[in-house]
Amino acid sequence: MKRQSQAMLLGLGAVLLWSTVATAFKLSLQVLAPVQLLLVACAASIMVLGGVLVAQQRWHLVFRLSGRQYVQSLLMGMINPCLYYFLLFGAFDRLPAQEAQPLNYTWALVLAYLSVPFLGQKLGLADILAGLICYGGVVVIATRGDPLSLTFSDPFGVALALGSTLVWSSYWIIATRDTRDPVVGLFLNFVFGLPVIALACGLTEGFDFLSFQGLAGAIYVGVFEMGVAFVLWCWAMKKAENTGQVSNLIFISPFLSLIFIHFILGEVILGSTWVGLLLIIGGLWFQQHAGRPPRVQGPAGG
Repeated sequence: MKRQSQAMLLGLGAVLLWSTVATAFKLSLQVLAPVQLLLVACAASIMVLGGVLVAQQRWHLVFRLSGRQYVQSLLMGMINPCLYYFLLFGAFDRLPAQEAQPLNYTWALVLAYLSVPFLGQKLGLADILAGLICYGGVVVIATRGDPLSLTFSDPFGVALALGSTLVWSSYWIIATRDTRDPVVGLFLNFVFGLPVIALACGLTEGFDFLSFQGLAGAIYVGVFEMGVAFVLWCWAMKKAENTGQVSNLIFISPFLSLIFIHFILGEVILGSTWVGLLLIIGGLWFQQHAGRPPRVQGPAGG
């Protein structure tokens, strides 16, 4: 099989997994608090990423970093998983999955905007028009089809969702200067983040979450959203001869996600959700094809 075909299959696998996690978030959050979900998911992800490093005989790389890189791991761990998933899970806890999930996809646009002050990139007309289109979609979704009223279904939930896009984009801006192996870096970020998450959980919700549904969902999120999907995406980008073709697979994910949300969670997908999602994806597609795509490209995220 050609390298590009392998890359497309790996990328498609990652996208399919990311398409299921919004549903897993909501199922878990029915019985777990966001911080409890994050604690279990983070621990599961550490096991998966550590297993990948052992299987690839790269475990020794974990212990061959400089002191500065370990400090970097600590600081980046405070951003991802700690802050990012606190905000993301908080948004899913307050909003229907069909609202929280499309809002999260605007991170790619935020990334382009943050690249201007922090990476010295120029903001083009395509970026501005894409912003108007995408955030028009955000308003349509958040107001449930009544954008002129500007009455949001849950203003704080929407703020958490949009805040998560800012944090996720900032993480990938910082990652442009990260010289660590990607899997090693993410593994250490999660290792350093786990004690902070455990402390927050102990001080707030506690550790009484022995529910099969909650634990199963949280483990699924940690294994597939935070672990396997990231590794598959890294392999896909590494093998790709044309990374643009692989990156375009991301546009499939939100539509598949709504199908899972409807048939598994039983949410009735509103017409405003489809319209808003089309605007968001259309804006991102326009930005990518009418302008210059940002040099920073990370995974899709939740």
